[in-house]
Amino acid sequence: MNIANKLTVSRMIMIPVFLIFLLAPLNLGLVGQGNFLLPVSQMIAGLIFIIASITDWLDGKIARKRHLITNFGKFSDPLADKLLVMSAFVSFAGMGRMASWMVIIILAREFAVTGLRLVAAGEGDVIAAGKLGKWKTFFQMLAIISFLFNNIPFGTAGFPLDEILLWIAVILTILSGADYFYQNRDVLLRSK
Repeated sequence: MNIANKLTVSRMIMIPVFLIFLLAPLNLGLVGQGNFLLPVSQMIAGLIFIIASITDWLDGKIARKRHLITNFGKFSDPLADKLLVMSAFVSFAGMGRMASWMVIIILAREFAVTGLRLVAAGEGDVIAAGKLGKWKTFFQMLAIISFLFNNIPFGTAGFPLDEILLWIAVILTILSGADYFYQNRDVLLRSK
């Protein structure tokens, strides 16, 4: 297994650790001052998420630079991204920190594109991530990081940065999903 694929696998391994710090009642105290108080466990979860997000950028850069692009990487890298992002979004929806309908749109797109990739794999094709999909992932991760370092309930503080980033992520999610199906419509047309 090459270094790029090892980074992808390490991202998958970070997901349960991230979830433990985000969701378990660890009571490690609070950090901050005034109205900005953040649970230490949530801050640690945020740092883990940032490290995992950096591995996403790094594994792709290494794979392209060293010509280490493999079918495993083409499949597992977007899967690792989906697992990381979906675990955060579902957690935030469960915590009442994000609107459930937005999370459902994001999850539906991820499942639909994964289904398309499986159909393509059955036909002997591998669908790599497109540019819109990469921007979608970037803004999803940015929105999650913003929510991790903000403890204000969704919709209660006007329209703060985390909500703006989430709206951008949802719009890019819809557009990139439509683009994946349009660009790969031949896969669906020729599948049996």
